[in-house]
Amino acid sequence: MQALVEQILAEAKQLGASAAEAAVSLESGLSVNVRLGEVETVEHNHDKGLGVTVYFDRRKGSASTTDFGQEAIRDTVAAACRIARYTAEDPYAGLADAALMAGEVIDLDLNHPWDIAPERAIELALESEAVARDYDARITNSEGASVSSHQAFRVYGNSHGFVGGYGGTRHGVSCCVIGQQGDNMQRDYWYSSARDACSLEAPDIVGRKAAERTVKRLGARRMKTRQAPVIFAAEQAGGLVSGFLGAIRGSAQYRNSSYLLNSIGEQVFPGFVRIDERPLLPCGLYSAPFDREGVATRDRDLVSDGVVQGYILDSYAARRLDMQTTANAGGTRNVFISHGDKDLQALCREMDTGLLITDMMGHGTNMVTGDYSRGAAGYWIEGGEIQYPVEELTVAGNLKQMFKDIIAIGNDVDLRGNVRSGSILIDTMTIAGE
Repeated sequence: MQALVEQILAEAKQLGASAAEAAVSLESGLSVNVRLGEVETVEHNHDKGLGVTVYFDRRKGSASTTDFGQEAIRDTVAAACRIARYTAEDPYAGLADAALMAGEVIDLDLNHPWDIAPERAIELALESEAVARDYDARITNSEGASVSSHQAFRVYGNSHGFVGGYGGTRHGVSCCVIGQQGDNMQRDYWYSSARDACSLEAPDIVGRKAAERTVKRLGARRMKTRQAPVIFAAEQAGGLVSGFLGAIRGSAQYRNSSYLLNSIGEQVFPGFVRIDERPLLPCGLYSAPFDREGVATRDRDLVSDGVVQGYILDSYAARRLDMQTTANAGGTRNVFISHGDKDLQALCREMDTGLLITDMMGHGTNMVTGDYSRGAAGYWIEGGEIQYPVEELTVAGNLKQMFKDIIAIGNDVDLRGNVRSGSILIDTMTIAGE
């Protein structure tokens, strides 16, 4: 793969490109799905691809192919060069600065192949679903269970002389079931994901959690519209914080399309909140030694003492803003939210009366104004204890005020996503119901 990247770059130089970058990827995997005790699908995938971007001064062209044959490679590079000759000059286009390239590709322990046969994967998926279906007589149907294993390798290089690559794996177990009580039907799910299959939750645990969550939601009620405190459960809290990350992305800043324009140095969260990125976390699900432009990644604070410390930038956005890239070409990697010492139950007691959100629907976030409105379901809390499940609600507010109104963040951190947060308690939001 490294030799292939070097060949592409040499071809681009021969055709007159002043600079070029190329990436080659190989992926393979297995995924099995079962439903109601029967195998629904067994899928093997083997994918490959290469892409090249060339620059003729400040004119840019890109092309890609899945054919690794010599003629196809030459045609792909030639196509990128033809495109570049017809594009307008962009003063901000170009490779990331040579001085920022990763001098050493750090081994972050990301590659843990799982030599699992399809037959064994099917057994594990059937086990997960069986535990869920047997959990309670009110579990009446299933959307199925799955087991997956994927491995990928990627090599990137550019005309600065940088060529580097790394591999990674991702494995998973998931289960989703349906419950019924009278005329009320509910569905819920659970899943586990990890680089190393040894770190996955056992299939029976995944199935039991899916069933527990489903049964707890049976008998859900609707509520009257009101204002009240709200807890975003850990599995939903990461999505809430993503509304902040999107607002400090370089593209949103230079396009003037963010509710947090020019926010470096601004107090956005309470003083106890820290948000930091850890791309070099060993075995991390989103770790990487360099970004998609070859820039060495590093740990850094996005928010410290509630104050915005910097934006999320690739080299293009950085030039537009007269800043330096933060090695975020391709996005953020392992974002952690600081938390206190209270678990979810303690947060409920602190809230006393309010809404615990465990499921959300729709995409109602306006990144220009910060207005937030999404469908929700969860539980009504009184006296610090769950009283009954609720559904068909809409929670609304403005993200700038919501972030300022954070009272506490729980220690029940959800480690499965890119944004890792505990449950978040917000002082007041509008809850629209009947």
